[in-house]
Amino acid sequence: MSVLPNKEIAGIRIPDSKLATEATELLLEHGTPFIYNHSMRVFLFGALNGRRGGLDYDPELLYISAVFHDLGLTRRYSSPDKRFEVDGANAARAFLQGHGIPTGAVQLVWDAIALHTTIGIAEHKEAEVALLYSGVGLDVMGEGYEHLTAQQRETILAAFPRNDFKKKIIPTFFSGFEHKTETTFGNIKADVCAYMIPGFQRKNFCDCILHSPWSE
Repeated sequence: MSVLPNKEIAGIRIPDSKLATEATELLLEHGTPFIYNHSMRVFLFGALNGRRGGLDYDPELLYISAVFHDLGLTRRYSSPDKRFEVDGANAARAFLQGHGIPTGAVQLVWDAIALHTTIGIAEHKEAEVALLYSGVGLDVMGEGYEHLTAQQRETILAAFPRNDFKKKIIPTFFSGFEHKTETTFGNIKADVCAYMIPGFQRKNFCDCILHSPWSE
C-alpha cells in the first residue's frame, strides 16, 4: 500500500500537500491497512458532512486529524499511562510543530483528535473538531448514515473497504489500551474493556466520591 496519488473520491479531494503526504506515510508505516482504511473513510465522511452543512473548515487540518486520530492505538505512539486519544493528539502536535505549523492550527488538530470520542462536547467545538467527531461516528456507529447517497457509500467503500469492520474494530481498539485499562475510566472505551475482559470491573465515579479521604 502506498500514499494515494492526487485524486477525488465521492466529490471530495484528498489533500496531497507535502504535509498531508508525510502524515499519510506515518500512518502507513506505523498503522495497519485496517486503521488506514478507517482513517481515510473518517476524513471523507467528515468532509461530506462539512459540505452538507455548509461549514467553513480547513480540509488539510481535518485530513491530518483523521490520519492521526487512531495512531495512539499503535505500538509506536502508545504511552504507558495516557488515553489513546491523547497519545494520537500528542503525536500529531509533535508532527505539526516539526513542520512549523502555527500554534492555533496545532491546537485545533490536538483538540480534534483528543476529543474525537467525547460525546456531547466535540460536536459543539470548531468545525474541524466537530467534523472529525462526526466522521468517526458515521464510520464506527453509522451516525448520519442516512445522509449518504448509495453512490457515495459504494464509491468510498470501493476505495477504502470496511473488511469485516464490525468484527475487527472492537479488538483493534482494545489492543491499543489493554495494557492501561485504567485510562478508560469516565469514557466510552470502558465499554470495550467490558466487552473484551470477562468480569471487568469498571472504576465508579460515585465510589470515588464516597471513598475519598474527606470526612464528610
